[in-house]
Amino acid sequence: MTLSEEAKDRLADVVELQPTKNAELQERWEMDSGSEVHQYLENELGDYYFRDDNSLIRATAEAADLVDVEPGIESDPDAEGVPSRIRVPELHAQIVAVLAGHDEESESVVSVLHKLRDEYDVDPDAEDVRSGLQSLRRKGVVEVEYRTVPTFRLAVAREELDVDVST
Repeated sequence: MTLSEEAKDRLADVVELQPTKNAELQERWEMDSGSEVHQYLENELGDYYFRDDNSLIRATAEAADLVDVEPGIESDPDAEGVPSRIRVPELHAQIVAVLAGHDEESESVVSVLHKLRDEYDVDPDAEDVRSGLQSLRRKGVVEVEYRTVPTFRLAVAREELDVDVST
């Protein structure tokens, strides 16, 4: 299957963002709906992606070889499924930097938002912070604890995780 330049660029996004969801790709690709993303995946990238047991989108090994992009997560073979390196957008890297550590009390989206404002002088939407936390959760580096509202903390010791900012 020969891919167009646009398809290769989008396949690179799948490799970089994996594990991901339609909504994340919809935003990246500026599409109108998750259905449009699904259609594109099926029609253009069907041989290069699959959905895992949690219905998250992942790239095949062949896809990762085809595009010159570092995968979104790398795991240490000795660590049980916990990534040792992630490639994420800048806001997600900032979230990792300010989020409560794995041995600290989990915190709300609003708490993380205030820490981002204080530490980085940025003003993201609360929904962007929530989405970033959920994306990091799917990557296995953030865990959620349900109290009155969902709260979050790192699932891994900060010093055991390398975070690279994707472009």
